[in-house]
Amino acid sequence: MTASEQQQFEQRIAALKQRLVEQGHLVRRVIEAAVEAVFERDVEKARRVIEHDETIDSVDIEIERDAVGVLSDAMATGAHLPPRDVRLILTIVKVNNEFERIADLSVDIANRIDSLIAFPDTPPPKVRVIANSVIGIMQTTNSAFAHNDVDAARLVLASDDATEAFKEAILKDVATQLAGGELTVEFALALRTIAFSLGRMADHCTNVAEQVIYSETGKIVRHTDHWTEPEDPPEYRSGAES
Repeated sequence: MTASEQQQFEQRIAALKQRLVEQGHLVRRVIEAAVEAVFERDVEKARRVIEHDETIDSVDIEIERDAVGVLSDAMATGAHLPPRDVRLILTIVKVNNEFERIADLSVDIANRIDSLIAFPDTPPPKVRVIANSVIGIMQTTNSAFAHNDVDAARLVLASDDATEAFKEAILKDVATQLAGGELTVEFALALRTIAFSLGRMADHCTNVAEQVIYSETGKIVRHTDHWTEPEDPPEYRSGAES
């Protein structure tokens, strides 16, 4: 592969990555809008969340198509992409899917607006706390991806336990209040959907963080009862990566 051809592939990959970073910004704004719709009891804002999801779905398809196109063209021309470029393309495809799923979860929250506005109560403060946390995690996640920032990716992974604890606390409160007759079934189900959706968003962000670390270092992290330090995949441990 000539230097010119190499540069062309690098430009295509960089443009693809930038498109996904912009997608990440839009996804974060959609999360914010879904949360605002819930606390402001704003049906119109919830409707816009659903509309934006269609745009995100369309971009998701375009990014995946273009990523496959880069790999296909490399194979067709006999180009030898460096391992780091291949990892980045694979990461783009995976991150693209994670962002699309986060947007879908925002729609799940927006779809609960009718159940929420039918009752005088607003979601409890713990929901606002976890929502603000997830919005911040999404912003850090997208920044980590944009700048190949392994340290930021580690921060995302470190936030996982706190987010999970908040989600479980909300679900426990909902169950207790429902059993005590303090909440209607419809309101309780709406709160459970919001808590589960926000928790799953954080899970998708940790998946992206893992991919950032892999793309930048070639190392993987594992989650058992805690996040491990990044380590070489088995095939790399016997020798250096080419």
